[in-house]
Parts: sequence; C-alpha cells; structure tokens
Amino acid sequence: MSGHSKWATTKHKKAAIDAKRGKLFAKLIKNIEVAAKQGGGDPAGNPTLYDAIQKAKKSSVPNKNIDSAVKRGSGAESGGVDYQGISYEVYGPQGVAFLVECLTDNKNRAAMEVRTAVTRNGGTMADPGSVSRLFTRKGVVVVPKAQEGREVTEDDVLEATLDAGAEEVNDVDEAFEVQSEATDVVAVRSALQEAGIDYDSADVQFVPSLEIPVDAEGAGKVMRLVDALEDLDDVQDVYTNVDIPADVMAELESADA
Repeated sequence: MSGHSKWATTKHKKAAIDAKRGKLFAKLIKNIEVAAKQGGGDPAGNPTLYDAIQKAKKSSVPNKNIDSAVKRGSGAESGGVDYQGISYEVYGPQGVAFLVECLTDNKNRAAMEVRTAVTRNGGTMADPGSVSRLFTRKGVVVVPKAQEGREVTEDDVLEATLDAGAEEVNDVDEAFEVQSEATDVVAVRSALQEAGIDYDSADVQFVPSLEIPVDAEGAGKVMRLVDALEDLDDVQDVYTNVDIPADVMAELESADA
C-alpha cells in the first residue's frame, strides 16, 4: 500500500490481533497443507511451504500442529482435505474494490457465505475481471524496525534487498514493507536473512495499482466489510484498494477510544 495511507499500518496491527483471536491459526495451517500438497513436504525444496511454516511459527502456531499439517498435505499422514482456491471480486462502500481469496473444500458454501457477508455490509458482487484488473501480484516482505539489539533503517533494508529484486520499500509505522515482483519474493527474503535482518512475513499478495481515498464513514464501512469477510472460515485473504488518510484514521481511532 502507498506510504501516505494508514491502511497498511492498520492491516499489520490487525493481523497481530487476529493471531490472538486464534482464527488465524486455522488459516495458517490450511496454507501449510496446500503448500505441502502442491510442492512436497520438504521446506528446503519448497519455498512456498518454507514461508508458510515461518509465518505460522511467528504467529506462535505449535510445532506439532505445523508438522501434522505438512504430513497431511504431503500425504505422509491421513486426514488431509482437498482444498480448492477460488476468488471473488467485490465492490464495497464508496467504490472501493475488494479481492477475496478463499481456500475451501466446498465451493457452494464459500460462495454463499461470501455473498451474504458482502450484501449485509454494503457491498455488491462484481463481474469477473472488473476488480482483478485493478491489482497486480507482488511479492511483499514485512520487516519489523525493532529487532534484537538494534533498530533497522530503510537504508539497511534497501541495501540488503535491492540486488535481490526489491522495487520499493514503504514505511508502515513499526515496520517496512518491501515490494518486488512475485517471482522475486524468495530472493528478497533470502537476502534479508543473509544480511542478518529478521522479517515478519513473506507472501505473494495483490497490490492495488490505484487507491481510492475514503472519508471516515466510508472507512468505517470498509473495515466492517473486511472484518465480516475475514471472519469466514473459507476466506484466506482480503485485498482492497482503499486509501485511509492519516486524519481519517485518527478520527476513527478517537471515536473508538
């Protein structure tokens, strides 16, 4: 997300709260199962699985749960579920676009639940392609500024990742967000590790090519729709092109206080 938007910061803080809620555990385990099924159960030879495991560990998912998910996904242990990926395109309040990615064992259930959450929260289902063209798949690595024994600077991150394919580094309050081509996310993550810089997450995400600024009313509605969608068991990720300016975010936070 762009540097002037407070939405990226809110997203990262929200992820930490979601982790405490426990709902995130199930989604992280699902990601591990799917990664192991698609690329095998050895993280050394399956970068997607490696990153899924690291993300789960950073969110305090117990190792035994992680190991079981790898075994189920790779077929070494019975009980694995055949998850299918499906995405939905949505227009929300004030023309904000949403991409909703699901991993589900029941497409009909996922479709019904997503549609219900959207219509109840002021959104409408969009035609396929009308929303996805507003986003680009990018590698996104989140690097916390406060690290063991030191404070990481933007120059530290740029120096470590530029040759690995980093395209831009955004300051999102307590972290830096490093964007690259989707195919370079592993190289960027590896370059950070080699430089002794820790990272919170390394994912391929949908990044908006154009953001839509909203007022306080619109921001509140957008965040309620995001919450409603993320509460669904089949929904893995929700991407939006909302731009919540700092003054609007401050207004919302003071109203919540």
